[in-house]
Amino acid sequence: MSQRKAKVEHALRDVLSDLVRREVRDPRVARAGLISITRVELNVDFSVANVYISVVGPGGGSSPQAEAAVAALVGASRFLRGPAGRKLNLAHPPELRFLLDESAVMQERIRSVLLEDEAKARAAGREIESSVPVRPAARRAAAAAAAAAKAEAGEAALAASAAGSEPAPASFAPAPVDAADAEPVPAAPGGDE
Repeated sequence: MSQRKAKVEHALRDVLSDLVRREVRDPRVARAGLISITRVELNVDFSVANVYISVVGPGGGSSPQAEAAVAALVGASRFLRGPAGRKLNLAHPPELRFLLDESAVMQERIRSVLLEDEAKARAAGREIESSVPVRPAARRAAAAAAAAAKAEAGEAALAASAAGSEPAPASFAPAPVDAADAEPVPAAPGGDE
């Protein structure tokens, strides 16, 4: 990628962010929540700019409000093209095509799948090192999922022992969770809870 193209893309992203925040008065944009322009991609001759937006708010990036906000920005693209070109001193400002950036939504889905897999592995008794940087809320959710999986395993073992296949363990209570770091704390060895 040429240096000029990268500079124009970055400058266009900054200018459009400012214009959307200050000039676009469409209620669909306001209802969507926080809208940020994540990246701008120009084609080779600078005639078309794909503008990717991310929506943080109720429903996230895949909600109907996000789709409505994209539609509103598509409608305002002709209005935004002129002022953006003037601020950047472009003789022929690019056609603006607003698109919803799904990368943040996909990233969160991947994170939740990885956390779920780690919780299942811990519930099965395997000790693993987390490869996912975990936010405290996600860590609490993973600990709760692990506790639920452990309780299910305990109920299955209890049902199996009632059927006569193996003896039931002494305690099936999930390990308590310490609120300070949201990591599971091992249960006391005596089974007193």
